[in-house]
Amino acid sequence: MSETDAKIAEAQDPVTPVEVAAEPRRPGNGVAVLALLVGIAALAIGGWASWQSHTQQQLEQRRQAEQASLAKQVDERLQQNGQQVEARLQGLPSAQSIDEQRRLLVTLQGDQQQLAKTMTSVLGASRESWRLAEAEHLLRLAILRLTALQDIASATALVQGADDILRAQDDPLAFAARGELIKALETLRALPQPDRNGLFLQLSALRSQADQLQTLAPEYEIDETGAAPAPTQAPWWQRTWDKLSKYVRLELHADQDIRPQLAGQSLAQVRLTLSLALEQAQWAALNAQPEIYRAALTQAQELLKTYFDAQSHEVGALASRLAQLAEQPVSVEIPDLRPALLSLQAYLKEREAPRQDKPAADEAEQPADAVEAGE
Repeated sequence: MSETDAKIAEAQDPVTPVEVAAEPRRPGNGVAVLALLVGIAALAIGGWASWQSHTQQQLEQRRQAEQASLAKQVDERLQQNGQQVEARLQGLPSAQSIDEQRRLLVTLQGDQQQLAKTMTSVLGASRESWRLAEAEHLLRLAILRLTALQDIASATALVQGADDILRAQDDPLAFAARGELIKALETLRALPQPDRNGLFLQLSALRSQADQLQTLAPEYEIDETGAAPAPTQAPWWQRTWDKLSKYVRLELHADQDIRPQLAGQSLAQVRLTLSLALEQAQWAALNAQPEIYRAALTQAQELLKTYFDAQSHEVGALASRLAQLAEQPVSVEIPDLRPALLSLQAYLKEREAPRQDKPAADEAEQPADAVEAGE
């Protein structure tokens, strides 16, 4: 009976389970598996190492190619720089040309120094010279303002500015000049200062009032104290005379100053003459001309007295105001500032005297400097 038949029979017949002892596992199978794993691991490590080596070789080849390219570029740049340097060296002047240019430069520097010295001697050595020249200009301007316009306020400010400049110099030589300036300054401060601008504005306002003046027409008042006769009692010629007397009336008073009444073009001419007189007074007030100022106001008062009613309130107020303005001073006796100017000019000459001797010494030293520069 074959083994197959026996297995079939066992499967068909019920078999009572019998405990069978498990056979022990043989140790040879585990060693084989372990050896297989070790072999696989060694194969994997060998493949990884081979791949790394191949990668390193590729990186090394690429690096060498880049280095070769970079070295080539560096060589090209060095060649270009060498060519540029050679071209520049060829364009440089020779030693003889450099010496010639050096001599020309030394000569030019000497000329510049001489020019600077000349400019210093002409214009002044420093900022102080300009400030002193400004002080002299301020003093001259103060004299001009005081003489031409009698502008005491402006002249005082200008002299004060000149004194401030001398004070900032702090030079003992300027003591006498500053003393004259302070003396002139105190004299100006003691002078009265007429309000010329105020007089001009007041006269302008009075001109506007003068343009509005009107001459008064004669008005007659009928004496009604007496009882008039009844129309029925008075004769016809009396009634006619009473009616006409309302329109025409003659009155003669020897003690009154009878003047012609102005109207139309004559009144306009008188107003224009009055306005011109007041305008002339304004000009005289601004220009410190007392004779012209008082003559113009006197003319304006005569016009008001001659051609306008003196009993009018407007005319009387205008005439009174003109009389008050005529007493206002428009000029003062100006002091002489020339001694201060002469003292300042003497100080400037004394200060510039040492500098005028200095250019001669500089010219004497110039040949020696030129010889040293040539060497």
